[in-house]
Amino acid sequence: MEIRKIGVIGAGQMGAGIAQVAAQAGYQVVLRDLETSFLERGLSSIKRSIGKLLEKGKLDQSAHDAALERIKTTTQLADLKDCDLIVEAIVEDEPTKLELFRDLDQTVKPEAILASNTSSIPITRLASATRRPERFIGMHFMNPVPLMELVEVIRGYLTDQATTQAVLDAARRMGKTPVEVNDYPGFVSNRVLLPMLNEAIQCVMEGVATPEAIDQVMKLGMNHPMGPLTLADFIGLDTCLSIMEVLHRGLGDDKYRPSPLLRKMVQAGLLGRKSGRGFYRYDEKGNKIG
Repeated sequence: MEIRKIGVIGAGQMGAGIAQVAAQAGYQVVLRDLETSFLERGLSSIKRSIGKLLEKGKLDQSAHDAALERIKTTTQLADLKDCDLIVEAIVEDEPTKLELFRDLDQTVKPEAILASNTSSIPITRLASATRRPERFIGMHFMNPVPLMELVEVIRGYLTDQATTQAVLDAARRMGKTPVEVNDYPGFVSNRVLLPMLNEAIQCVMEGVATPEAIDQVMKLGMNHPMGPLTLADFIGLDTCLSIMEVLHRGLGDDKYRPSPLLRKMVQAGLLGRKSGRGFYRYDEKGNKIG
């Protein structure tokens, strides 16, 4: 199946990034969210990001303008009915995703491929909400999407080879390196990454060191480009908690138990960069304060 038109559901940080790289690759893109204000914010983010590529000479003016022209926005699910591939990038909550895929399955054309950008929820479980599990797949982009090379491609139990190949080809056309992984909670990236972030949070709770010290140890000692607590703030502490809960529930091992401090901070609304405060404080543009 040839993919020409891509739908992206969710105009947040991940969805906007996916829409951008798809449009830059020459695909027609329909970006959908629940409210016009969300779409406007997502489109502003895309314009900012693609504008930086223009400034740095990585895109010329015609490519810049053409990419933006390919992106259409909507609040109506029905406007995705003729898309060949639809990528879901909404909140990391299983019941919400299941409800969306039930509706989407009844809306889009029968031959369309449905993909989830979930960072931890089993693809086979999400596919079960549809009548097309053979055309359902995981397409887990990394954040920030325009800059990060990896896409984890996760086959559900019934995903067929034609779907997998079409998605691998689409990811490569977007300039990404797709890596196939098996359908386990957290896949590879977050099964390895999130327990490290959770342990760093536990170190803060136990008073082992300050957030600044922990981040500095991992940057200078382990050559990480970003400290684990800065990264947790960047991902969003609510998302970190959701992924840890999926790992804990799905794998049944207490080594994946979310740190009580992580849970408490999310309850307090300290979600990281997007809320202006997590382990660090941030200004309106998302830059660290102090």
